[in-house]
Order: sequence, then structure tokens, then C-alpha cells
Amino acid sequence: MTAAPPVILRATGLRKSFGATEVLKGVDLAVHAREVVCVIGPSGSGKSTLLRCLNRLETPSAGTVELDGVAITAPRVNLNRVRKDIGMVFQQFNLYPHMSALGNVTLALRKVLKLPRATAEARGRAALEAVGLADKQASYPSQLSGGQQQRVGIARALALEPKVMLFDEPTSALDPELVGSVLATMRHMRDLGMTMVVVTHEMGFAREAADRVLFMNAGEIVEQGPPADLFGAPRHERTRQFLQRVSGR
Repeated sequence: MTAAPPVILRATGLRKSFGATEVLKGVDLAVHAREVVCVIGPSGSGKSTLLRCLNRLETPSAGTVELDGVAITAPRVNLNRVRKDIGMVFQQFNLYPHMSALGNVTLALRKVLKLPRATAEARGRAALEAVGLADKQASYPSQLSGGQQQRVGIARALALEPKVMLFDEPTSALDPELVGSVLATMRHMRDLGMTMVVVTHEMGFAREAADRVLFMNAGEIVEQGPPADLFGAPRHERTRQFLQRVSGR
């Protein structure tokens, strides 16, 4: 029997409040190396806040986050190092309009990692090739479709060679006909063994691509399991209600 891959990302007792509003209520999560975890749930359930706490864009109110056994919620942690090791792809593309695709991808490599320009550009070109945009490295964001811009955003995170990739509804800002290219890129990353945590409203992608699906509601993980189990036979009434609503049944 093959041993399970090690846990690479772990959250324990994660809480986050904004003023009097508690958005995360003691979330526990363990993500194994090379695992794809999709997080689904209604708006306001804490999904995006969970991701932002996992990579320290938000500071948890309580609890701990460990990456590869190192507590990244510890005092005086090097946040630049954390964000190199945990790539993040947002709903919005957040590209610099005055920079080419290659310029956007290499900016952090040169400014944060202090790589020489030639080294950064070689790594940037490889990342753009990995997302199917080798021929667009000189193009500016205004010359790219929304799907292509999002794939540049993915390449920008990939170029840092992270241990884990987080995706916060990466297709929600795209026209429907552009969604497929981004999801195909993410499937390719999965096939290459990238560890991924994906907040998504694309139920078909979660059903097909995830190793495990989490359903969040009101700041808690209500239910989790393999896609066939969670979609086919959800145990919790709240999960059943959500899935019935999003499927239009």
C-alpha cells in the first residue's frame, strides 16, 4: 500500500474577524503534496478569506498556518519568502498595463528575488510557455483577451516556483467562452503535480479535477470528501441545499 504524500500546507484553528464579524470560525485544513483541493460554498462563507489567511495577505485573528512544517504565522516571518512559496491567482488579473506579458511575469523575479534580468527572463519565458502563451510574451495586457490575461497571472505565480498554488475564483471575471482556456491550464498544472487549493464556482471543474472538495458555509468547513461522494451523496443538509440551488434542480 502506497503511503499518502506528506502534508505540505496545514491550518489549525484558523479564525479571522473583521470588527465584530467573525468570518472564519476555527478552520482546520491539511493539504497533501500534489493534492488538488477545491473549495465551494455560497458567497460570504469565508472562502476567499481562508485563502488570504493561508498566504498571509490577511493576518489570522487566531490559529496557525504551516507550510512544509514551518509556521508562517509566527512573529517576524519573512512574508516575501512565504508569498514566493505560496503562489496566488486572483479573480482580477492585476497586471501592470504598461508592461508586456513577460515584464509582468518577471517583475517579482527581479525586484523580490533579485535575479539577474537574463535569468528572470528565461524563467519568465518558460512560465509563459507552460500556460500556452509563448507567442504572447511581448504583448501588453490591452492586446490580450481576459483568458490570456489570467493565464499571464498564473504564469507570474508559477515563475516563482511555489510549493503551493492558491486560486481565488480565477474564472469569475471572464466571459463564459474564455473560461475553458484557464481551466485547461489549471488541469495541465494538476497533471504536472502542482499542489493547488482552488476556490471556484465551476462545479464541473471541481467534480472533474479535484482530489477533494470542501464545502464551506458561515465560516466553517461543513463537509469534505472526494468529488464523487460530495456531489453524489452529500451528507449534510446545507450541502444538499447548496448543490441543488447551483444545479438549478
